[in-house]
Amino acid sequence: MTDTTTQTTLSWFKRFLYSRYASFEFLTGAFLTATLVLLVIFSGLIFPDGGTKVNIMARLTEPFQSADFPLGTDPLGRDILARIIHGGRISLLVGLFSALGAVILGTVIGLFAGYYRGFIDAFVMRFADIQLALPFILLAITVIAIVGPGVDRIIILMIVSQWVQYARLVRGSVLSLREREFVQAARSYGLPNIKIIFSHILPNAMGPLIILLTLNVANNILLESSLTFLGLGADPQTPSWGGMLSEGRSYIQTAWWVTVFPGIAIMLTVLGLNLLGDWLRDELDPLGQTR
Repeated sequence: MTDTTTQTTLSWFKRFLYSRYASFEFLTGAFLTATLVLLVIFSGLIFPDGGTKVNIMARLTEPFQSADFPLGTDPLGRDILARIIHGGRISLLVGLFSALGAVILGTVIGLFAGYYRGFIDAFVMRFADIQLALPFILLAITVIAIVGPGVDRIIILMIVSQWVQYARLVRGSVLSLREREFVQAARSYGLPNIKIIFSHILPNAMGPLIILLTLNVANNILLESSLTFLGLGADPQTPSWGGMLSEGRSYIQTAWWVTVFPGIAIMLTVLGLNLLGDWLRDELDPLGQTR
């Protein structure tokens, strides 16, 4: 029984090595992303205090010097590792929900603009050109200065500013797809336009959308960290990677770990998502493969 199990395992491992998933982009990206997601999901079990417990007696403990604080502590004696893991909640929440909101809004607008063309298409595209000319950071600073900071406001702001990318991408695909034979056949059967748009055109335009969605999640994590670093993001009392960078910048020469480890967390998260996006591009667009 043991020999049979071993042979089965070796056979599966051999098939995996020669499968489409045995690539550097997929394995590394999936490992980094899955590790972060699991840590964030179980962060409440790993660190019940949420990384907010203050211990002045242990302030600025150096990393790898204490089993209780493997990555050291900040100026208030809070565990850096616990704050990094709990801070991942904010980054993933903003990155995922803002990208999903933008892709839904942009896809719907792009579908109707590309399919019906005419005045709707011209109006949407000119509005998109104007919005693309506005720097996001400047827009974010202006809006948040008026309405106040907050995670929900950052998500809404990112959705409003990023739907244009998806709308332009979908519109370009729809302009090509609407003249294809299967769409003409659907029209000849008398199918309503709504059904043609969502049942025949949208599924054939999903590939580039999925790739852009993956890359935008990583980009939005960086944007959220940047806004929080500037004091325009999450509540300072809530652990977040951008907030940790901002809090530790005054100690960069005396306590480097306060800023370095949150920066590494951001880098690894963005790297994992970008590698997955690169792998998805190769899988969904074989003609543009990079490997």
